[in-house]
Amino acid sequence: MFGDLFTTCHAGIVTHHHAIEPAEGPPRPRLAWSLTAAVLAVALVAFGAVAALWPDPDDVPQGADPYGAVAILDATVTEVTPFDCNSTGTGPDNIPMVEGSCANVTAETERGTSAVFTLDPTRYVGGAVQEGDDIRVIEVAPDGQQPTYEFYDHQRGPQLMILAIVFAILVAVVGRWRGLFALVGIGITLLVLLRFVLPALLADQPPIAVAVAGSTVIMLAVLYLAHGVSIRTTAALFGTLFGIGFTALVGAMSTDWAHLTGVGSEDDHLLLATAPQMSLAGVVAASMVIAGLGVLNDVTVTQASAVWEMRALKPTAGRAELFGSAMRIGRDHIASSVYTLVFAYAGTAMTTLLLISAYQRPLLEVAVTEGIAQEVVRTLVGAIGLVLAVPITTVIAVWLAPARIAERDLSGVNTP
Repeated sequence: MFGDLFTTCHAGIVTHHHAIEPAEGPPRPRLAWSLTAAVLAVALVAFGAVAALWPDPDDVPQGADPYGAVAILDATVTEVTPFDCNSTGTGPDNIPMVEGSCANVTAETERGTSAVFTLDPTRYVGGAVQEGDDIRVIEVAPDGQQPTYEFYDHQRGPQLMILAIVFAILVAVVGRWRGLFALVGIGITLLVLLRFVLPALLADQPPIAVAVAGSTVIMLAVLYLAHGVSIRTTAALFGTLFGIGFTALVGAMSTDWAHLTGVGSEDDHLLLATAPQMSLAGVVAASMVIAGLGVLNDVTVTQASAVWEMRALKPTAGRAELFGSAMRIGRDHIASSVYTLVFAYAGTAMTTLLLISAYQRPLLEVAVTEGIAQEVVRTLVGAIGLVLAVPITTVIAVWLAPARIAERDLSGVNTP
């Protein structure tokens, strides 16, 4: 698996009697085979766990599709007529509601029929639906009665497809082969999540075991596809596996310690009603493992690469000096990665944060509610695993990096 593939191409330093080896160093077959055995053992355990946890299709609950008895059709808006529907901005029990006009909408469906429906102020205010818009409508057609229609959503397929194509082209052009392999890695990630992780969680398999097994399989594929087969990649893999295991352990403990039930929104209630046997608290802990994979992979690969490049730049450096230099990079990366986690949550929860700000409720009071506390714990646990993965990966990388070269072996070196 490894062998001579571990040698990469760096500028050579030629001496009268020998050459200083490139960053990967000279071939180290004994280490290569030892690492091959270790990686194969990890792969066998991970794939074995996936096989053992693979859910029987009959055990995966199938919720009733709320739209199963109706048809969802593509349509184009042909007319929008606003009217006053007496929306005062206050609903039952003084619940705030959107104030404004409603609208009668006429659209031509893909079947050539005319669909007429009404939009409430929430949908209409701000011009959410205008003439010429491509939308989707729900057609309800009871036997022996004329069909009725309701607004379902906008058509976004073409826009999403264009964005995905632009993204794939840019990744392939800028990243070249590594970019292409990274796209393959995304496909594998989605396959593992959709075919194994999500069905297994719905079938009430142990959430932490599912998350760890699925994450390990994903990382085995993604790391070697995107970064190549080398000792350096294997060092990053071992650091990533530490991060996965640590995050899983602390996530499970924190979920129980913080009394997170997993029921923090209307969607959680619907999910629990659909799969009542499932532990939503376990799903919260499992999500902590999955959520941190991207940033965790980023920092471990960076640390391993930093160690190898520094070894190439200063082949006489001892392990302590190599570790110290790499950790200076790691500390900067830790700071930026922690910001990334916080900003990612702030961006996805912007609507919730705006509502909290509008209600002028104390931040600490809101932070301890189930919905917000889940995200806070998820972010903190992921950050802790991320921070500890940096020194662990650096230690592993320093240990596996090419050996130092004595000063006397550099005498007479000429740089081309």
